[in-house]
Amino acid sequence: MQNTPDIETGITERDTKRSMLRGWRRKCPHCGSGPLLKSYLKVNDTCSVCREELFHHRADDGPAYLTILFVGHLMAPLLHFAFVTWRPEPLTLFTVFAVGCVGLSLYLLPRLKGAMVGYQWARGMGGFSRQA
Repeated sequence: MQNTPDIETGITERDTKRSMLRGWRRKCPHCGSGPLLKSYLKVNDTCSVCREELFHHRADDGPAYLTILFVGHLMAPLLHFAFVTWRPEPLTLFTVFAVGCVGLSLYLLPRLKGAMVGYQWARGMGGFSRQA
């Protein structure tokens, strides 16, 4: 689905999946070229390529909650499997899974934030206007 305005209402239909994928890649949900983030988690005020305003986002605690949800649901079964299968020393098990949890969290957090900003942009949430 393209960013084309509806003839009757004048409202632009935005492809949610495409916008979320662009956000996941940490790119502007509108053009897919400009950077979405200017540091680890700070969203640019505007896209440097298409000049789309991005400061309207409201991705406050959502990405952190999703990160905790995903990391917990991925690492808990792996922790159980590793313990039952190999019976490693507790300190070894703790060290490996602590590093794994931190690494996975650091990987997922900016990507989930980008996907959430892309979702908000596609749906016209917050201050993101859906007008053509």
